[in-house]
Amino acid sequence: MFDLDMSMQVRRLAVAFVPMLLGIVCHEVAHGWAAWRQGDPTARSLGRLTLNPAPHIDPMGGLMFVLTSLMGPFIIGWAKPVPVNPRWFANPRRGMMLVSLAGPGANVVLAVAFGLVLKLFVMLLPPMQWQGDGTYDFFMNMLITGVWVNFTLAWFNMLPLPPLDGGHVVAGLLPSRLAWRYEQLERYGFVIIILLLASGIVGRVIYPLIQGSVYMVLWSLGLA
Repeated sequence: MFDLDMSMQVRRLAVAFVPMLLGIVCHEVAHGWAAWRQGDPTARSLGRLTLNPAPHIDPMGGLMFVLTSLMGPFIIGWAKPVPVNPRWFANPRRGMMLVSLAGPGANVVLAVAFGLVLKLFVMLLPPMQWQGDGTYDFFMNMLITGVWVNFTLAWFNMLPLPPLDGGHVVAGLLPSRLAWRYEQLERYGFVIIILLLASGIVGRVIYPLIQGSVYMVLWSLGLA
């Protein structure tokens, strides 16, 4: 039983690897691109506006991906944050909100793109004709996982807690003095996030949002 469970977990990890890697890299590139479009050359000068995963990999984020792939109800991971200098922006508060929204926005676009590729895959290779083929099942599961993983990244990062993107969006909407106090939570943010994940609160909050988003995309493509 242990060997069977481990085999299934390793397969889940392999299926999720490409969608997760693409999702976290595009998420960070989108942040850097949004900052660059507003005048901040920092990410570009450091070589972070690239889809090459090497400059983006974060060991802790990679470890979290492996652990949640093997154990968790949903998969989480992250890359090294792209450095952003809001002093380059004409309107720093508005600029940071746009930069923060760009990452989750990229994940939503990727989720829809995986859905479109899945639709094409099913049209060209009908499941009934390939039922039981291991390679076919792997790619089918990878495409479905691509939709799930990218909506997970989008909704997780929109949690209203610094240093997540949602926290920066909330800070941009608050009055300046209150925003400054709110952003002080960032020093404790990682610990708070880990505790919320371990308690299951995060799952109860975002899982219905993820499930609803996935269903909406698959239903609109005639896949649900």
